[in-house]
Amino acid sequence: MPSSVEIHFQELERDLASQPMRISAYHDLPFAMLAYPANQEFECRARIRQLAFSLEGQGRRVTFISLAALVWRAIETTEGLDAIAAEERQFGFERAQETVNRILSDADFAPLAGLLLARIAGLDPARDIVFLVRAGGLAPAIYRRARLLDELHGQTRVPLILFYPGSPGKGGLHFMGLPPQRYADVYNYRIKIYGEQ
Repeated sequence: MPSSVEIHFQELERDLASQPMRISAYHDLPFAMLAYPANQEFECRARIRQLAFSLEGQGRRVTFISLAALVWRAIETTEGLDAIAAEERQFGFERAQETVNRILSDADFAPLAGLLLARIAGLDPARDIVFLVRAGGLAPAIYRRARLLDELHGQTRVPLILFYPGSPGKGGLHFMGLPPQRYADVYNYRIKIYGEQ
């Protein structure tokens, strides 16, 4: 019998392969998430690659985008890693994390949504699917994952799947097994979440 995570992957694949796709009922919000236990990260990475291979065999084109890589790019093109490291040494981790959040949020720096939109510019919504991976690079609170999808609302019609290392619980999804009172994500109710139950 397949695991609950495998059942969610199978459901996502069916919805992505259907014509039209069934990941969202809203044309301006072609996003979905697949939540999986953070302790199954490496197994799920392999399963994500299998899913991409299967979809490509059905005529889709899958683009992987690492959220962690976008974070590093934003830091490198603005403050620089040395400045962030110096700030952490002088003022502590929380302050450095706030600075990185500002870099990823403020229009005067390198907003994460803008970096992502630049990466997917030119993709064909009828053929392309984007897999957003390495969301753990946003831990513990560098940037709220729910905010990213909210900021992309109405900005693209390219289907995006956010692979989320976390589990459902009281108050939302618990990111990376971190304390829910501080690190839970509450998502737009219109975004379908595979593995929410």
